[in-house]
Amino acid sequence: MTATFVRRAGIAASVILVAGLTACAAPQPHYGDRTYQQGAYTAPAHGTEYGRVANIYALQGGRSGNTSGAGAVLGAVVGGVLGHQIGGGSGRAAATGVGVIGGALAGNAIEARNNSNNGPGGYRIVIALDRGGQRDYDVSSPGDLRVGDRVTVTNGQIARY
Repeated sequence: MTATFVRRAGIAASVILVAGLTACAAPQPHYGDRTYQQGAYTAPAHGTEYGRVANIYALQGGRSGNTSGAGAVLGAVVGGVLGHQIGGGSGRAAATGVGVIGGALAGNAIEARNNSNNGPGGYRIVIALDRGGQRDYDVSSPGDLRVGDRVTVTNGQIARY
């Protein structure tokens, strides 16, 4: 009965720790307004231009995530608890050690991924102008703009029309 209780307590602790690691996930940004800041390209200083969104695509890039070590510590604890549940005698000690190391590596990787900007390095919005030609704008997020949307561009600010 004692071994069963210890095993169930270990599993419960593991579930709680995994839930704690999951709670560290970065929140998704919310873009509620309809105005988008221009990035790298400059718009003409005069007037407002009208057009349609011709294309939106993700730019490659970003930076690697920084870690505080909390993910590695939590991962090591979870891995150690799970590793301790396996085997018996000296095999249990080895499994615990492997679990600690593997959990620390996994926890650190999860934290780095959640703190990173390894996804798109931004987005390029291509606008086909009504008067001919096109303008390209690099933005951090396209918000709710979609290909085909009518837009105005005033002093580098893109807004749905």
